[in-house]
Parts: sequence; structure tokens; C-alpha cells
Amino acid sequence: MSLLVKICGLSTRETLEVALEAGADMVGFVFFPPSPRHLSLELGRELGRQVGKRALKVALTVDADDATLDNIMDALSPDILQLHGKESVARLRDIKQKFGRPVMKAVPVETAADLAVLPGYAAVADRILFDARAPKDATRPGGLGAPFDWHLLENLELKVPYMVSGGLHAENVAEALRVTRAGGVDVSSGVESAPGVKDPELIKAFIRASRATQDSRQELSVR
Repeated sequence: MSLLVKICGLSTRETLEVALEAGADMVGFVFFPPSPRHLSLELGRELGRQVGKRALKVALTVDADDATLDNIMDALSPDILQLHGKESVARLRDIKQKFGRPVMKAVPVETAADLAVLPGYAAVADRILFDARAPKDATRPGGLGAPFDWHLLENLELKVPYMVSGGLHAENVAEALRVTRAGGVDVSSGVESAPGVKDPELIKAFIRASRATQDSRQELSVR
């Protein structure tokens, strides 16, 4: 199964095009006002048109209500809804039923105890995204550039696909994948020159490094 690479928090036509040209499988758009990567619905509509069918469009929301999700569906028509807040299992189920889209649930990780929620979420979500737990005084749950202890996922067995995020960049993505055996990686701040400002060269370097890891995995499986 091929590795999925997601570039999240894209907010300009130029950097979105770089991510698409470089071969990103998923492109993420943030609809959460406290984030420096937050998009207006109008810009989300424009960038969604630019993507077309070249990659999967992911809408990142944080504890969004139905009206907000309705507006995002109308503007972006995302392929996947990424729920990055404290949404309950029941809320996940409700969103899937109402909006008819696959749901990716972000799970913040700091200690092994944080994995206790997995059975409930995995029963409903189509994909799990592991991210570093934000500090208590943080104004947003992700995109903070901090990794977590990947070894917490070393012996993980999940029936749904999972991805890893949090503090990833071109230099450490291979190790993150080696330890976690994740089926995908998600990067935001690790390809930025400043908060919310994507760097084209860093985007390309991250995708290259991720693909190189995928190639080495395939070589080992053939041997």
C-alpha cells in the first residue's frame, strides 16, 4: 500500500500548486479562525477549484457546528473531513451521517494513556491522525511544530488506516515512519518559513524525503 503524504494549512494558489506538482496525495485547508492558516470560505472555494481531482481535499475543523460544516461543504466540497477538536465518538458518527464524507479524527498524544480513546474512535472514523498534544495554554490543537514520542505507536494495531503528524519535516520523516509504520504523514509547520507561510522548497523536500522512505520500504518487502 502506497504512502499517503498530506500537506496541510495551504493558503495560497502558488504553494498549493507546488504541493500538487510535487505529488501530494492530500492537501489540507484549515477552517479555524485562531490558526494562522485559517481560510475564508471564498478562498477555500477558489483553492478547491484549483485542486480539482489532482489530490484529495481535506477540510480541517475544530469542534465545528453543523452550520459551519455546511458552509465548508458548499465552498470546498472536501473529500475528507478532519476533526481536530474534542469531538466525541457520537459526534463523529453524526457528522458522517449528515455530511456523507469520510472522517479523519485527530488524536493528541503525549503519553500511552492518550491511546485509550482509540477503540471508540476507530469504530467510527475512516482514518486516525496522531498529533502531538498541545500545551495547556495553546490557542489551537495542532500546527505547533512539536513531535511526540513515536515509540508510543510502535506496537499499535488498528483496524483503520492511520497517519502521523506533529513536528515532522524532511529530516525526521523517515525515522517517524520507521518507528510508527504509519500509512501516511501530515505536515504543516515543518514546511513553513514563518507561521502560516509555506515554503515551496521545504514542501518539495518533505515530499521527496517521504517518497524515498516509501521506496526503501518497498525494496525491503521485495527481498
